[in-house]
Amino acid sequence: MTYQIALNFEDGVTRIIDCGEDELVMDAAFRQKINIPMDCRDGVCGTCKCHCEKGDYELDFYLDEAMTEEEAEEKYVLTCQMTPQSDCVLSVPVSSAVCKTGAETVKGEVIAVDALSATSFGLRVKLAKPIPFLPGQYVNIDVPGTGRHRSYSFSSAPGSDEASFLIRNLPGGVMSTWLGETAKPGDAVELTGPMGAFYLRPIERPQAWLAGGTGLAPFLAMLEKVAADGTDHPIRLFYAVTRAADLVELERLRALAEKIESLTLVTILAAEDEAHERKGFVTDHLEPDDFNGGDADVYLCGPPPMVEAVRSHMAALGVAPASFHFEKFNPTETPAVAA
Repeated sequence: MTYQIALNFEDGVTRIIDCGEDELVMDAAFRQKINIPMDCRDGVCGTCKCHCEKGDYELDFYLDEAMTEEEAEEKYVLTCQMTPQSDCVLSVPVSSAVCKTGAETVKGEVIAVDALSATSFGLRVKLAKPIPFLPGQYVNIDVPGTGRHRSYSFSSAPGSDEASFLIRNLPGGVMSTWLGETAKPGDAVELTGPMGAFYLRPIERPQAWLAGGTGLAPFLAMLEKVAADGTDHPIRLFYAVTRAADLVELERLRALAEKIESLTLVTILAAEDEAHERKGFVTDHLEPDDFNGGDADVYLCGPPPMVEAVRSHMAALGVAPASFHFEKFNPTETPAVAA
C-alpha cells in the first residue's frame, strides 16, 4: 500500500510525496528528490525532526537526545525513523529551498470561464497532470500575455485532472480583465503550487467556517473532502456577501449538504435594500453557541477587515476557540496571508 505524505515547508510551499507502508518517510522524500535535512539517519541527531499534524505512523529507534518523550507525545517525528500507517501531513521546519525543492509548475488548458455574478468568475482548467494539494490551499496562476500571476484557492476536490477556481471580478484587475475580455476555452495557462497554511485539519470537534465573498472557494474544496471522508461533527458554514446576486455556487452547496448531514449553511447579506433572513455582517450573527463554548475549530477566509472583526468579536464574546485558521485576501490582488 502507498500513502500520501504532505510536506509543508516554512515558506508556504507544499509537496506531496508517495510513501510505501514499509518505507521510511526520509527515504521516500529522497527518492522523489526532496532532501529533508539529516546528519545521521539513525535516530541519533534529531536533525530531521518534523511535526505530524495529521495521520498515523510508527517510529523505530531514536535517542532521547534526538527527540524527547514529551515531543513524541506531541506527535513530533524523526523522518529517518518514521513509517506511515495512513496519509500524513508533516510540518518541515525549514524552507523548501533548503530541501532543494520548490513549488511545482503544471501546464493547463482553459475549459470554461463562467460569469457567476457581476462580482465573480468561475474558472475551470484541464491539468496536464493532477496537482496534489490539501483542501484550502492555493496556486499561483499565470495571466497569459502579462508576465504576471495571481493567487487563487482551489474550489475543486484534490486528486482530479480538472481544477476549478472562484475568482473575484475586480474592475481593472489583471486576472479579471483577462477573464472578462480575452480568455476562451483552449487557452494555455500555468499553475504553480500548491501553497498556503490555510487547509483543513482533522475534524475532531464542531466546526465554524466563515466565508466572505469569493472566500467561499477553499471551503468548497474542504466540503468535497468531507463529503468523501464523512464526519459526525457539526459544520456551520457562514457565507456572507453584499447582495443576493453575489451568492454563487448555492446549487453545489446544497448538493454537498445532502451528502454531509451535519452541514448547516447560513447566508448573510450586507445590503440594507435587499430582503433576506439575515442582514448585516457575519459578526452580527455569531453567538457563543456557534463556537461550542470554545471547543470548536474556526476557519475564516475573507478580506482583512472581516478577519479582524471576527477576531475582535470572539474576544468580546469571551470565546477562545480550540484553533483559529484564517486567510486574508486583498482587493489589490496581493498574495493572501494565511495562519
